[in-house]
Amino acid sequence: MNKARILLLLGSVAGGALIASAFRPAAMNSVAIASGSQQSPQPAPTIASVVDRDISAIEKQIVDASEVMPEDKFNFTPEALNIPGANYKGVRSFAVEVKHIAASNWFIWSPLTGDKLPEELKDGNGPANLQTKTDIIKFLKGSFALGHKATATLTTENILQSPANSKSTRLHLAEFGVAHAYDHYGQMVEYLRMNGIVPPASRSKSE
Repeated sequence: MNKARILLLLGSVAGGALIASAFRPAAMNSVAIASGSQQSPQPAPTIASVVDRDISAIEKQIVDASEVMPEDKFNFTPEALNIPGANYKGVRSFAVEVKHIAASNWFIWSPLTGDKLPEELKDGNGPANLQTKTDIIKFLKGSFALGHKATATLTTENILQSPANSKSTRLHLAEFGVAHAYDHYGQMVEYLRMNGIVPPASRSKSE
């Protein structure tokens, strides 16, 4: 096929496309325009949205790990395994690990929101009256709800300011809550695996 014939063929194809477009029903053109206009760009990230996403990530891992531990294993500690050469005497139980994370969330994030601590919250081990798995997980979820409330207060203007009764900046407090939770999530993972349970975050999609 010579060059002139190729150019003629390409011109015919392009012309056909233009003709088809010209005779397309007006309604179809309107649909095409409307569908294009619905693809609005994603909102730009903010300090608050970035930190909130970090909290959501660790919240899911900790809540999922808490829920997968059976009720009869919730007070498990490695001390009960009597591992030769190990020394787990006095370590927190799985339940107290969960309560500790929740209690710390309250201590770390409440200065950002101005919320009063729960009356029964006295120390880092959480309320002594919370004993059942259901009550402990409810307390845990409430503490992360406080975290999301705290991040909503963050702005570019105030992140380096210190809230009342704190020497830390707002940004440090917001992210320290995340870092602290990840630290204790690692311990929860070990407790789960000692009981033959694979943490939900470590399972394959088929499991």
